[in-house]
Amino acid sequence: MFTPENFGKLLLTIGGIIALVGVAYLFLGRLGLGRLPGDILIKRENLTIYFPITTMIIISLILTLIFSLFRR
Repeated sequence: MFTPENFGKLLLTIGGIIALVGVAYLFLGRLGLGRLPGDILIKRENLTIYFPITTMIIISLILTLIFSLFRR
C-alpha cells in the first residue's frame, strides 16, 4: 500500500511530468511540429479529426535516442 508520504511523492512526480509535457508542447508548436506533411487533418461541418502521424514518429525517434543515451 501507499503511505501518505509515498503517495505525495508520486503525485508530485506525475505533476512534474505533466508540467514538462505542457512546456514541451508549447515550444514544439512554435517549431512547426503538429503541422508536418503526413499529419492528417479532416475537417467537416461540425467535426475536426487530426492524426499527427509524422509528428508522433519524429517525437518517438527523439525520445528513443534520449532514452538510449541515458541507459548507457
